[in-house]
Amino acid sequence: MSKYGLILIMAGFFLTISCASPDKPQDESKKLPDYPIRAVNYWEVKVTDEFFARRMEVNRQVTIPYLFQMNEETGRVDNFRIAAGLKTGKHTGKRYNDSDVYKAIEAAALTLKTNPDPKLKKQIDDLVAIIARAQEPDGYLYTTRTIDPKNPAPGAGQKRWSNLRVSHELYNLGHLYEAAVAYYQAAGEKNLLDIAIKSADLLVQTFGPDKLRAFPGHQEVEIGLVKLYRVTGNENYLRLAKFFLDERGHYHGGEIYPDDSPFHIYNSEEYLQNHQPVLEQTEAVGHAVRATYMYSAMLDVAAMTGSSEYALASQKLWENVVSKKMYLTGGIGSTGEYEAFGADYDLPNETAYAETCAAVGQIFWNQRLFQTEGDSKYVDVLERTIYNGLLSGVGFSGNEFFYQNPLASRGRYQRSSWFEVACCPANAARFLATLPGYIYAHSEKEVFINLFVNSTASFDFMGTKLEIIQETKYPWLGSIKIGVNPNRVRNFTLGIRIPGWVQGQPVPSDLYRYAGGETGQLMVKLNRKDIPAKIENGYLRLERKWVRGDVIEILFPMPIRRVLAHEKVIENRGRVAIERGPIVFCAEGRDNGGTALNLAVPGSDAESNLQQWFRSDLFGGVTTITGSGLVVDDRGHEVRKQNLFLIPYFGWANRGAWEMAVWLVRKQ
Repeated sequence: MSKYGLILIMAGFFLTISCASPDKPQDESKKLPDYPIRAVNYWEVKVTDEFFARRMEVNRQVTIPYLFQMNEETGRVDNFRIAAGLKTGKHTGKRYNDSDVYKAIEAAALTLKTNPDPKLKKQIDDLVAIIARAQEPDGYLYTTRTIDPKNPAPGAGQKRWSNLRVSHELYNLGHLYEAAVAYYQAAGEKNLLDIAIKSADLLVQTFGPDKLRAFPGHQEVEIGLVKLYRVTGNENYLRLAKFFLDERGHYHGGEIYPDDSPFHIYNSEEYLQNHQPVLEQTEAVGHAVRATYMYSAMLDVAAMTGSSEYALASQKLWENVVSKKMYLTGGIGSTGEYEAFGADYDLPNETAYAETCAAVGQIFWNQRLFQTEGDSKYVDVLERTIYNGLLSGVGFSGNEFFYQNPLASRGRYQRSSWFEVACCPANAARFLATLPGYIYAHSEKEVFINLFVNSTASFDFMGTKLEIIQETKYPWLGSIKIGVNPNRVRNFTLGIRIPGWVQGQPVPSDLYRYAGGETGQLMVKLNRKDIPAKIENGYLRLERKWVRGDVIEILFPMPIRRVLAHEKVIENRGRVAIERGPIVFCAEGRDNGGTALNLAVPGSDAESNLQQWFRSDLFGGVTTITGSGLVVDDRGHEVRKQNLFLIPYFGWANRGAWEMAVWLVRKQ
């Protein structure tokens, strides 16, 4: 057992659990059990770089207002007005559309903490007032049933909680709870929190070992309940989250649908991760977003209760994903028909689903794994997913999106302005609003620098205020300067992540590997003096008495690397991908003579002559890769020579619909 697993167990015994009244937020001075490693709050970190700061500002000024606009235009908000009796009409859209309103509120609320905006706050409060009136007297909140209890939206079930495999009643509420906590923490407002508590109390009264036994078809309420527990101290919410996890693999009730029904997939226990008890699951199966939310909730329960078996089970599932079921971009969920994991090594490129929501879930999951164990391999996956599988899901405009993120295209796939099922835009928005919270973390006596972003963090640590300043042009350059400024001299360990790609390993498994070439030399200086780079669990650990003005300088070598897939990934046999640093590159037909799928890279570095060039005129400034390539026919025979021009994968389809490929033909 790792030392952090032991800490989880001990936390359940020795940290004080304070039970607040259900309508009174938890006194923040009374600490509840939690992860041994805490993320530095996103509002304690100011991002100033040219890469993420721009993305975050577009998210705040374009994407979030756009979410509010589209929720109005598509009738999602009107559903609440009708349920509240403020308007007449019928329910519009899917049974889970309530969740899109909650997620938009959450994303907006998160930005208020760092960018106060009275107009936006009024928008939120106006929405909350409508939601409050739509909530039934006992706390039930599900607009489609409230509007017309006898004829709710398809899949909702004939009465309350009667079809939880399909209805998304609990899924919606999970997003309500997350939004309520975000708004309370960001603005100190209890109006949405009161609605959430009233709803959660109804769930506590309804579900349990001696009450209604069931599980949510789409996991999410478990995460929301734990967040409510954190701010209220009400242990009933934590117990209920654990109950919903423990019901899986034991309860098989619910409606059965014929094969020609659009809901027939809900008959599958694997699709819902209900085929085995959660502690016995070792292979990631079923709907990928559901899975990552469940795996995250398992870690939350482990951290809150000291039940380390949930953490160990989640770690085993991670090993299966990272070694057999993850795309080079960090994307997961290879089967488009069911948005689900495929078989081991089944990672098709053109039909890859790799849903944007699954990338968000992948990030949530890996962050929690890191906070449990303190191993950088989880942050390696998190970083890869952010820069590639997640950022690709939102166009540079901020109002065009991908639902799925394939690794190849014939030129007919393009970004959409909205979706009938609109979970991805809001999911990406709420992540980008909190991105600064993934850069730094700390335990009792160690500070971690996980992501390399030009930023300043200021937070309480070891009884003093600690400021950390990063100066870097990462991910385009590997030079990083870190200033450490404690208000008072303190002895602690500073852990600086040394990414796996620096150490010659693209992912923490044998699923992908680099094809030869030198990794280059890692260089580290402390106060201008060279120091040895001793790496433990992926971190350069520096223990000393830190004083204001201490400076660490690091240089990560950033050669252009060729990546090969495991031989069992059939589609990538005879193909190669190109990456540099954490960035996966792709070819678009626009830049490569109209084709991408038939591009080939010569086998030797001398022949291909791959070079990196920073283009300030492209996508606001990105590194591109050029070289000498070929166009080949379907048999691999040379058709013509072609200059290669590769762009970061996250930038594809921002200039129209063209052929695209991540994995290029490897011409020997």
